[in-house]
Amino acid sequence: MPLYQHYSFDLWLTLIRSNPEFKARRSQYFFEHLNFNNKPLDEVLRIFRQVDLMVNHINEKTGKNIDADEMYLMVISMINDTHECIADIDVEELYNRMEELLFNYLPVVYSPQTMDVLAQLTSGGNSTANILSNTGFIKGVTLRKVLRQLGLDEFFSFQLYSDEAGYSKPHPEFFKLMFEGAQKLHPGITQADIIHIGDNKLADVAGAQACGFNSLLINSTQQTIKNLTDNAPNVLIT
Repeated sequence: MPLYQHYSFDLWLTLIRSNPEFKARRSQYFFEHLNFNNKPLDEVLRIFRQVDLMVNHINEKTGKNIDADEMYLMVISMINDTHECIADIDVEELYNRMEELLFNYLPVVYSPQTMDVLAQLTSGGNSTANILSNTGFIKGVTLRKVLRQLGLDEFFSFQLYSDEAGYSKPHPEFFKLMFEGAQKLHPGITQADIIHIGDNKLADVAGAQACGFNSLLINSTQQTIKNLTDNAPNVLIT
């Protein structure tokens, strides 16, 4: 029997992970089509990593959200050493191309245990689950399609993404949105009845605990999603 009434899950590196080929092909596209200064491919790859890490740290620090379109424009500016080059970029068309590329090289489920554990937690209707995820180069609207294609969406009563909410973990307002969603499913539920699961000590563990929720840190430690069905401790800090 599940230990909690409601399970909140981070997405990236918790339930899914990137297909490495997608990132390689994405950089190749920018190298070939948006590289007006003829930077080498390895420099384009480095810039993508730099923007990804920088924006992630900014979002965690401010609790706000820098959107995918802005991130792609940052990459183009840095590749070409100028901001002037972005004036004529059709950001909607660019994102559509990146989304198409993503579905050619779809993310994969993080662990062979993931589907079975989610099924055990949500079967019977006593416990429910949600996604609470910060976004980066990939928008929430796209991630919903990804989860549907991977067969994961059926386990979640609702999905919350930072680009849509305007907040990023560990901001308490983002966790508040999750709690409000859980309250609609379980009137009278308390923070003690909810656990948030993720791979990030700051965004997932510290963020959840600051709002009074239980937390479990997985994948970045020896703990895995399987611990949720093996009577893992209510709170795990490493």
